Amino acid sequence: MGRGRAKAKQTKVARELKYSSHETDFDALQRELSSSSSENSHEDDKQYEDPYDDGYDEYRR
Repeated sequence: MGRGRAKAKQTKVARELKYSSHETDFDALQRELSSSSSENSHEDDKQYEDPYDDGYDEYRR
């Protein structure tokens, strides 16, 4: 499959997302956002910890 077909498919998907109307469940979105921000904030910090960080960046400036 060439680049032309891939680009055409991406354009088709983007156009469908842009112009189609979707029902949004704001209550479910609020529940998801409120539960994930309080529970996963410490887990995310550990997951994306820099292995090369020695903890002295603040003192070098």
